Order: sequence, then structure tokens, then C-alpha cells
Amino acid sequence: MPLQEAISNATAGLYAYIAYEDLYAQPLILSALSSILSPSSYAIIPSIEALPNPANNVLQITSYESVSFDHLLEHPLSSLANSYVIRKALIRKHYLANTIQSWLAKHPTSALKEHVPLTVGFEVDYAEFLDEALMEAYELHEFFMRNEKREADEKDWWILKPSMSDRGQGIRLFSSQEELVKIFEDWEEDEPSTDGESEDEADLSILSSATAATGGSNLNSDGIITSQLRYFVAQPYIAPLILPEYAGRKFHIRTYVLCVGALRVYVYKDMLALFAAQSYREPRAPPRNQEDDAENGRGQGIDMRAHLTNTCLQDGTREGSVARFWNLESPSLAKPALESIYDQICDTTADLFEAASAQPTNFQPLLNAFEVFGVDWLVDGHKKAWLLEVNAFPDFKQSGEEGHIVVEGLWKGVIELILRGESDGKSRGFFKDLSLTAGNEGERRYKDQDRGKWPWELKKVLDLDLGR
Repeated sequence: MPLQEAISNATAGLYAYIAYEDLYAQPLILSALSSILSPSSYAIIPSIEALPNPANNVLQITSYESVSFDHLLEHPLSSLANSYVIRKALIRKHYLANTIQSWLAKHPTSALKEHVPLTVGFEVDYAEFLDEALMEAYELHEFFMRNEKREADEKDWWILKPSMSDRGQGIRLFSSQEELVKIFEDWEEDEPSTDGESEDEADLSILSSATAATGGSNLNSDGIITSQLRYFVAQPYIAPLILPEYAGRKFHIRTYVLCVGALRVYVYKDMLALFAAQSYREPRAPPRNQEDDAENGRGQGIDMRAHLTNTCLQDGTREGSVARFWNLESPSLAKPALESIYDQICDTTADLFEAASAQPTNFQPLLNAFEVFGVDWLVDGHKKAWLLEVNAFPDFKQSGEEGHIVVEGLWKGVIELILRGESDGKSRGFFKDLSLTAGNEGERRYKDQDRGKWPWELKKVLDLDLGR
């Protein structure tokens, strides 16, 4: 629909502000909208300010920074947006750990107990304060003591993650306290100098360093500023399931989870498997060569390209780095195992979001909002799914060409569910009296030729009434 024509459509039943700021997802969202709504029933607008009347029905799908939360809160019956205001109970790693630990204290049989690794959180500004920061990290001290008595090839490993970073930035592996200290010392050495700069200039220097790092593939320069990212979590390193059919590379599962209102939670069945750039090598394995250690091992003797499965860190087309989860069926991973992993993910996701709902300060679902989260899982050698992290506004570009149909189906499912409601009538769409497209299910939905099923199957795993 031409923009000028859309803006002039003053009789529209719905105005849509669609500015996702992601060239991969933006056209898919617009396409999904046009497949669900009749052309005369809605109008695309360039901003909330372009609404003919503030009380008009409006759908916002844009970046978090661009959502008009003021309008959302002032018009709870006519304004719908694609983000909750507060959800750090899920998307900040140290908050996530606290959310889960608090829930397990009251619900010790929750699925979270079996599918979330032990997590130790700590706060530190500089390496010189690390000893003090770890004083109450009893699990880490026990780990260090056990490893001291072991030979090098028998040591266990842990993984360090900055709480507020994403895209794999700052992830390190360590097997001793000395190695952990060195990680922080190396970060401090790599920090940009801000001597003689004003506060604003220092902030720009830090931001430029981080931005340049995330735009490239040099894993040594990942823009971690320890004085800025002071919260960290550490977890035992989980040996992954390795599939010979995929060159023996480590992978994680990206699951898209839709939250609607306060609170229904859906798991999108068509998941993705994202593979590391290099074949898997145990952390204790020596680097392939000195150049690999210098460029990709951060001097630790560990080639992190074999351990980091974030495809945004990879060069080129990422060919072979993305696969659809259900296409992983092979002698190494039979269909019953795939179905078991999916069931584990659904059960754990339900408990995870219920746990978050018990943290009203740090997770506040709104009746007139929805949000798509990217939830990441690692599968171990016993085909057990482990929760890694929860991402707000997931990077759909990581899906590449292989995952294009997955993201397309996701947004068709999201748009239809929030506008039309569930097919069984148990929930209605948010806006009333919209003119939806006519036709049967086959005409409305985009068919997945690969599986012969509708690709956007969203399974409801949780339905709560939070009274908000």
C-alpha cells in the first residue's frame, strides 16, 4: 500500500506503525500484515504522531527505543505494541539466574531444575577486585580446588558470560582462578584510553570501540569494557551433542517464543539450529596453530570459533551454519529424540516465564503488548536441552537464507494470533471489528512445502491471568 495512500485513509479500522529497523524482518512483517488484513481496513503510518486521532486503533511494531510507551499506557484499549516495558528478569543474565533460583526455592520439582545449568553470578569492576567479588562464590572455589588435583586432560571447564552483552561478546572459558584473573586483566589492557577526555568523549570512545568490534569478526576485539559491564555469570561448560552429518560442529537451538498480554506464552515449533564456524574441539585440546591461538583463541590456547555458535560472528555467507531443527533428523538424532527435545523446551519455557511472572518488579507484562523473544538452548550428548539465554528483539538476520521461511512463518503466525486470536476461539484478537481477509485456512496461510504443514505452529505452553 503506497504510504501517501495509507496516511490519507482516514477511515481505516487500524493504523500500523511498522518500523522494525531490520531490513531482514521488515518486509516479512509488512507481508504478514497484508496477508491477514483486507487492504481497506488498515493504513501504514510513519510515526505515532501521524495518527488522525490519538484514540485510533494503532499497532506498533518497531525497535524498543522507538516504541511510544506513553501512547501505549495512555490508550490501553486501542494501542498495541511489540514490546513490554520491563523484562530484565529474563534478558539480563544475572537477573535471569536470580529469577530461576527464586522460583526453584519454592518449586524444587520445576523443569528449570533439570534444564538450567548451575549459575554463579558476581559483580566486579576491575581484575584487582576479583578475589573480593568471588568471596561468596562457593561453587567456583570448590571447582578450582577440584581442578588443582587433576591432570590437564582431566580438568573441568567453566564458561564466563558478561550479563549485559549479546552476540557472543566477552564469552570466555577457564579452568582455574589464575585463568579467570587473566581474562579480566587482558580486558583492562585492551580498553581504550580515555585519559584527558571529557565524560561525553569517553563514552563515545567506549561506544566506538564496541561498535567497531561487533561489526567485524575479530574475536579478540569484542568491545567488552569491564568498568562498564560489571555483572558476570559463570556456568559449568556443557559438552555439546555433536552431529557427524554437520561436520562435527557444535550448535545451539534458537527457539522463538511469543508472549501476548498478561500472560499467554507460545513456542514456535519451527526452530533453528545455529552452528559454530569450526568443528568442535574440547577446551583442553591444543590450538591448531599459533596463529589460531593469537587471532581466535585470545591467547588462551582455545579456538573460540569451535565453541561460539553465534553466526553473527562468522564471515561470509554462513553457508551450512544454519539449519531447521526438524531437518536435523539423522542416524545421530532420530525423530523421537527431536520430539523429546522439543517437549523439553516447551515444558521449561512454560516454567521459565511463570517464574518471571513472579518477579513483578523486573518483568511487567502489559495487556496491550506482545513480544517475540529468542530463547537459546544447548543439547548435550544425552540429548538433554539446557537453557542458555533469553534475547529480546532477536537478530533475525542470523537466520540467513536457510531460516528465511522460518522467520516469515513466525511473523505470519504472530500477526494472525494478535489480530485474529486463537483458531479454537479461546482468545480473541486485540482489536475489535477489523476487516480480515476472507477465505479458508489454505488461502490465508503460507504453506511449508518442506514439511507439508503450516510453518507457523505456535504452541501455547502457558496461560496466566496476572490481573494487570
